[in-house]
Amino acid sequence: MPARTKTTLTPLERATRCAELALDKKAEDVKILDIGRISSVADYLVLASGYSDRQTQAIAEAVRTGLKKFGKALDIEGVREGNWIVIDYGDVIMHVFKEETRRYYNLEELWAAAPLVDVPPENPGEAQKG
Repeated sequence: MPARTKTTLTPLERATRCAELALDKKAEDVKILDIGRISSVADYLVLASGYSDRQTQAIAEAVRTGLKKFGKALDIEGVREGNWIVIDYGDVIMHVFKEETRRYYNLEELWAAAPLVDVPPENPGEAQKG
């Protein structure tokens, strides 16, 4: 019998996968905030920055296509402009910002009570060389 591939993700697995896919597109300052205990909006927020609208669009597209096999996003906003793209998976909300937009809205301060979750290293092979 062939091995079955997993078709669902836990909220933490989805958040971690969002972070990994963003890092694959060279996103900067990727953070996962555990907001589940302080908000009913979602379980996790994933924040990432890009230098240009093209990069933020590429990051968002990589996340969208990378997670497609686990279910479609409920909503995606801001892709055309590329300043602040929001991808809503229900249990996880991904925010991809241009750097200056992220600094202006400062969601980290807004959600300061939320614990940070460890983000996987950009290149796991490099982390082991340490």
